[in-house]
Amino acid sequence: MNWFKTLFGSRPILSSEEQQVLSDWRLTPRVEAASQLGSSRFVVVDVEASGLNLSLDRLIAIGAVAISEGRIDFDDSFEVVLQQTQSSSHENILIHGIGGQEQKRGVPPRKALLDFLRYLGKSPLVAFHVTFDETMLRNAIRQYLGFRLRHEWLDLAYVMPGLYPELANEYRTLEQWQARFGIQNHARHNAVSDALSTAQLFMVAARKAQRKRLETYQNLQQLEKAQRWVSWQQ
Repeated sequence: MNWFKTLFGSRPILSSEEQQVLSDWRLTPRVEAASQLGSSRFVVVDVEASGLNLSLDRLIAIGAVAISEGRIDFDDSFEVVLQQTQSSSHENILIHGIGGQEQKRGVPPRKALLDFLRYLGKSPLVAFHVTFDETMLRNAIRQYLGFRLRHEWLDLAYVMPGLYPELANEYRTLEQWQARFGIQNHARHNAVSDALSTAQLFMVAARKAQRKRLETYQNLQQLEKAQRWVSWQQ
């Protein structure tokens, strides 16, 4: 047995139309990390999955909201439920509210992921606790589209304490930071609702960053890197 297939599975075969969508996406101009926070498009993303195991659990839903030219663009959003051959557990459904029948009637995963890439373009991504969202998306894209997603990400879980060091010990979770700045989320664990409330937190971060003369996405990535180092030392 081929050891590569054993470790990674066989490469999916895409139709000519699917290959064209992927080719068009690859040719999309890259948005530079040095772009100004107030003049570029960024995409805030949140995902729902069948559990928290990064290796074994499956991607169920993607929600995303764009920030363009310094404002949340409510008309530029994305939401999809990926079709599941087997619905997730009852306990898991109670968390995200996507029922078994809705999961089985979802969009075929390959189409759902291509639709997401077409929506995303090459806009940099933003999330809170990036590791989960990035890993779930990367695993699904590798499984269904056959390539490794390499994209710019920014993690607000480190950016916020970096911008507000006086609050870092008291505020740690997404809910705590949102409550601190009066951000409400009436549909917690709904992917697009979570993305929207995270986008509002990103706007708080961007305004604070600009007051500190941190005016680009890259500046915030550097702040995140520094804050990760501080966290590891504690």
